[in-house]
Amino acid sequence: MDGESSGVLKRDRVREFLLELVESRHPGDAIPSERTLCSRLGVSRPTLRAAVDELVATGVLVREHGRGMFVAPEKITQEMVSDDHALALPQASGTWSSRLLEFTTMPAGARVGRRLRISPAAEIMYVARLRIVDEAPMALEYLHIPAELVPGLSAEELEGGDLYEHLRTQHGVQVRDAVQSIEPTVTSEAESRLLDVPVLSPALLFERLTTDTTGRHVEYVHSVYRGDRYRIVSRLTLGASATTAAHHPGMPPDGLGFGAAVRSMTRGDVHGVD
Repeated sequence: MDGESSGVLKRDRVREFLLELVESRHPGDAIPSERTLCSRLGVSRPTLRAAVDELVATGVLVREHGRGMFVAPEKITQEMVSDDHALALPQASGTWSSRLLEFTTMPAGARVGRRLRISPAAEIMYVARLRIVDEAPMALEYLHIPAELVPGLSAEELEGGDLYEHLRTQHGVQVRDAVQSIEPTVTSEAESRLLDVPVLSPALLFERLTTDTTGRHVEYVHSVYRGDRYRIVSRLTLGASATTAAHHPGMPPDGLGFGAAVRSMTRGDVHGVD
């Protein structure tokens, strides 16, 4: 593992710790000082600040000069589809492959454990990989999979092909559905080197929780995708018979009189740079 990927992984672990702090607090609550956090995590101040800067840029933390850091106000959440409508996800364009940055077994920890509904002490497979499309870096992806579900999972399975297909054929895990959120973010210095973009470039932060046919949570992933090369396209079906007003992304509140009867189909689209 080279120095660049090591820097990304160290910052990612600091980020995960900070997110656990945020989830255990309420909007407006204070976060410990930089000195306290550096001592507790055993990292340098620049490493800590890189993770904090990212969370400030994405609206998770707020800095107040002379006072410190605080949990940011809650974000407005807009669901693209309701629970009774399936989300169709066609394959993104391009030829996809992966380069493994880290592949290890480790305790889930409190935050990941809550998402996967397992004990914080339970072991997970932690995988960090660089996703490549048509030989160009596209995304950094961090996977967390309960270790007991994937005995013998190999690095080769994660570097090529369809992970869900491997889970089905090699490990008997049949995925059923997933809940995924998408937020704007910016790239850190280490992420920018791996993705071949300028520092603080626009990016998309994906978080996904995948469930199998038995209802188990089998995968938690967060990914950073290049904003200059990746976009999301949603097809909306507008129903005129709805009676409940709602606000849908890109549309003024009830501006067209369609109310809440909106269904969407979403796909990823890799596009070229002018």
